[in-house]
Amino acid sequence: MTTDAASSKGTILIVDDEKVILDLTSIVLRNRGYTVFTAPDAVAGIAELEQHFPQLVLLDYMMPVVDGLTALKDIRQRFPDTYVIMFTGKGNEEIAVELMKAGASDYILKPFNNQDLVERIENVLRIRAVEIRNRELMTERERLIAEIADWNRQLEQRVQEKTEALQRAQAEIVMSEKLASLGYLSAGMAHEIRNPLNSINLFAQLLKSGTDDPEKLDFIEKILKEVERVDDIMRKLLDASKRPRFQLKEVRLDRIIDATLEVFAPQTSLYGIVVERDYRNVPPPIQADQSEMEQIFTNLFLNAIHEMRDGGTLTVYLDHDDRTIMVRVSDTGKGMPPENLSKIFDPFFTTKSSGSGLGLAVVLRIVRTYHGKIVVEKSDETGTTFGIRLPLAGL
Repeated sequence: MTTDAASSKGTILIVDDEKVILDLTSIVLRNRGYTVFTAPDAVAGIAELEQHFPQLVLLDYMMPVVDGLTALKDIRQRFPDTYVIMFTGKGNEEIAVELMKAGASDYILKPFNNQDLVERIENVLRIRAVEIRNRELMTERERLIAEIADWNRQLEQRVQEKTEALQRAQAEIVMSEKLASLGYLSAGMAHEIRNPLNSINLFAQLLKSGTDDPEKLDFIEKILKEVERVDDIMRKLLDASKRPRFQLKEVRLDRIIDATLEVFAPQTSLYGIVVERDYRNVPPPIQADQSEMEQIFTNLFLNAIHEMRDGGTLTVYLDHDDRTIMVRVSDTGKGMPPENLSKIFDPFFTTKSSGSGLGLAVVLRIVRTYHGKIVVEKSDETGTTFGIRLPLAGL
């Protein structure tokens, strides 16, 4: 827009094939402070519109080549912010209705009074300013509504994230309290139970050495096996509650995983389980106790194999970045019921008929010892995935 157009009362394009109308109307409007452009026909008028984008067009109804009604429809479609007043020499009401339906803001009969023309123009420009401002306000309103909705979504997401973080923190606290309580309990139980257990074992050995009766020997052997089983449960209980003797040295998780899988090779072969190793990036050696690392994977693989007695796939994923080692152990079993997911790391919780319920509690204790985290990433009818994250530095 030129400096003159910017400081004028408005920009108007006059399209009329009568040169006298063009000249006289231009003089009247320029004298009233308007910036005026002219065109002798609709084709030239459209070209002027594309160049100057006037606020208002005074458009003649009867013109050669392209008539005013056709030009009006084209202008309203292509230039919605440009309003149109039609000049017509016909006072037919049907024509007036047709023009208004096509998008004309007003129409003026020829010949017209100059004052009436100016008043009509001023009125249409006022209406245009109000409507455009209303449109801008509606656009701004929609933008603000969308922005508020986006803020609400972000707020809800943040609240959800904070709530989940709080729930995880509370679960961590509860689990820590359970492990602490288990520590006190197991220490006392180990002392109180192992003393009479050792006596039972000693007396059974004495009975065994003093008899040759096959039936009695069989009973004694069963007593000794049960003593051994109770002692094993006590050992697992202690392992789940506190850290036994350990020796830190450089270990490679990929080799520990491979060695543990090799131990279970007869079982995976027996049950038709396919083992897949997905080692994306093998982490460097870490400082850890090898037996503790072996316990993690022994317990996870035992659980996975137990869920796939009819065959399936055991997948081990291993990866790392600059800070964290990521391990996933997945099976294709039937998954766990949702109500069990919050209890699987609880000591003594088990769904197995012969399980002690201490395997995952031991895994949790070990992972936490190394400042890591273990979670059930997925458990549904397609299987279960345990995810472990261990810090790469400072293990």
